Amino acid sequence: MIDKKLLEVLVCPVSKAPLEYSAESNELICRASALAYPIRDGIPVMLESEARPLTTDEKLG
Repeated sequence: MIDKKLLEVLVCPVSKAPLEYSAESNELICRASALAYPIRDGIPVMLESEARPLTTDEKLG
C-alpha cells in the first residue's frame, strides 16, 4: 500500500499526469504515458528506465 498523500503529489516523470496505485501489481500506473512504475520495499521507483509499458488491456483500465 502507498500513502495517499504521497500519491497525491507524485506525477509521472514523462507526462506529468497523475498516477493510480495498482494493489494487484504493486505499481503506480500512468495511463497518459502508458507506463507502470514499480514500488520496491515501499518506495516508488520513478525512473522511466525502470518502468514497464502497459498492456493493451491495462491502457483501457
